[in-house]
Amino acid sequence: MERNIPLNEAEAMLRKLEKEVAHHSRLYYIYDKPEISDYEYDAMFRRLQELEEAYPELKSPNSPTLRVGGDPLTGFESVEHTVPMGSLTDVFDFEELDAFIAKAEAAVGKEAYFSAEPKIDGLSVALTYEKGRFVRGATRGNGTVGEDVTENLRTVSGIPLMLAEPLDVTVRGEVYMSRASFEAQNRRRAEKGEALMANPRNAAAGSLRQLDSKITASRGLDIFVFNLQAGSLYLDGRAEDSHTATLNRLEELGFTVLRRRERIRGAEEIKRYVRELGEARTELEYDTDGAVIKLDSIELRRRMGEGTTTPNWAVAFKYPPEEKEAKLLDITVQVGRTGVLTPNAVLTPVRLAGTTVSRATLHNGDFIAERDIRIGDTVIVRKAGEIIPEIVKSLPEKREGGEIPYVMPHTCPSCGEPTVRDEEAAVRCKNPDCPAQRARQIEHFATKAAMDIEGLGPRVVELLLAEGKISDTADLYGLKPEDISGLPGLGEKSAIKLCKAIESSKNAGLEKLLYALGIRQVGEVAAAAVAKKAGELFRMFEITREELCEIGDIGEITADNIVSYFATEHARARAERFRDAGLLLTAKEKPVGDALAGKIIVITGTLPTMSRDEAKKLIVAHGGKASSSVSKKTDYLLCGADAGSKLAEAQRLGTPVITEDELKKMLGL
Repeated sequence: MERNIPLNEAEAMLRKLEKEVAHHSRLYYIYDKPEISDYEYDAMFRRLQELEEAYPELKSPNSPTLRVGGDPLTGFESVEHTVPMGSLTDVFDFEELDAFIAKAEAAVGKEAYFSAEPKIDGLSVALTYEKGRFVRGATRGNGTVGEDVTENLRTVSGIPLMLAEPLDVTVRGEVYMSRASFEAQNRRRAEKGEALMANPRNAAAGSLRQLDSKITASRGLDIFVFNLQAGSLYLDGRAEDSHTATLNRLEELGFTVLRRRERIRGAEEIKRYVRELGEARTELEYDTDGAVIKLDSIELRRRMGEGTTTPNWAVAFKYPPEEKEAKLLDITVQVGRTGVLTPNAVLTPVRLAGTTVSRATLHNGDFIAERDIRIGDTVIVRKAGEIIPEIVKSLPEKREGGEIPYVMPHTCPSCGEPTVRDEEAAVRCKNPDCPAQRARQIEHFATKAAMDIEGLGPRVVELLLAEGKISDTADLYGLKPEDISGLPGLGEKSAIKLCKAIESSKNAGLEKLLYALGIRQVGEVAAAAVAKKAGELFRMFEITREELCEIGDIGEITADNIVSYFATEHARARAERFRDAGLLLTAKEKPVGDALAGKIIVITGTLPTMSRDEAKKLIVAHGGKASSSVSKKTDYLLCGADAGSKLAEAQRLGTPVITEDELKKMLGL
């Protein structure tokens, strides 16, 4: 575009376009309520880009064109925090909160003011500015070392790319996904047949750690800044004397700071705030899992000092899991990949932990019978671990007489074959040709933890089965783009992309393949251990129960399941088809040492330089076992940032807690 417009007119056009693009971007990504078509938006965005290219001196440091993301990264670099990003001591009831307040008042006086504010359920980050310009953003990591996610943070609209004054500062904030944005994202994912995000907190964390910042830009993330980490908020170097004044100054400089905060004193006022926030938190635009109570005076904080890992002058009050009443409208049954029939509750919609819930698991028939749960009952619903909706109990006192006791079906709802109850209290369809089992098996085969075939979700699997394109996992490797394109919602590009993902999965290795087969009780850890023992797939047809039981991760029942699976002609025929299709049938993970031989290690939190999957592989490669839960048998808890209940359980049991660096030292890395 040429510079053929007077400068003042160009500036007016630029500012108008900036506002319009930012407005429509927010409507689409956060509220899922677009007012214009994609074509109109793209044209508007392109016009803004052209004007900025022609008049670079007019480009705003906060232009929407800077928020779209750049080229994908190959990985994140580590960042050592100049000021440690610590965590807070958790308190779970008013008795513990009273004890903290009494201790603080004894140390600094009863007239001391506290700052009370919501604890945002997101991902903590540090933002660094030089001469007022945003230059680096990093995750909390383990509090000392985090990941450089600068390019992704540039796409977060609430982060100013240029401050109102040329200051050198580092601030701390919480990146989160609003409830409206979360629901909009899940609606779009559902329309595409993609897996839904579990909750806003996990969605925010996953979005911020994308290697492609364009993906992050599309997720509608936001931020609250809640602390000054380093530097001065004034050009003359002076400092505020209170947390409240600091937040007010941060807001003046262009940051979005915490709302619903109060400067209060005294135990009764603090508990009043905690109660009110607890009652209002379901109506907030963001998820909060607690209230933060901290001394407001910076000087009084210095007097109280710091503990070993947490400050003495602050605590986080954690709310119990949210529970709601709902009406149980019906009970439906889903047939899983191993034939297990799982009852699910159909509920009147209720809002829980940031999402609208209308279904919940009922686990099995015994669960329903023991709690006397009937169709038509009023029930208490919560989210297990803030993720999976479940029914806690029914409320018999609210029955009106028309409630119906439930009995698990005697025939499979998918194929009509008789069901049986097994030793695990599960009702199971034993028909190997059951359509529902076949669909679930193929879906499991394609998951990321198995063969990682991106794009092969439930909707696509159902289409391929319904059209007779596949009937077994081995059939996937004979698919061609022309077999897929033309199916409802699948064009040529989607077909080519899916075929490439299927082709790429051929190199997954024996570890992934054994897990993908869906053998009962063979999870990722067991599959990796068996793959290491067997070495290649066809050895599995000869391996004995005794050999399998020699493996630390394999018990007698699991060994029987493995031997039974590979004793069938169907398993051999499928293996031969995998071989003929060119799949890698040997183990990829070779043991590199035995420094962790016999050690059971549980991983929690976000590690600074590796994912949990990478840490698991490292542990297994050195002879250890990566377990999912802490018990008396656990040798170490590998702990990263934002650790949860596993850390508390490890501390209760006296289990040694190690960092990623300590693990690497143990392995000589």
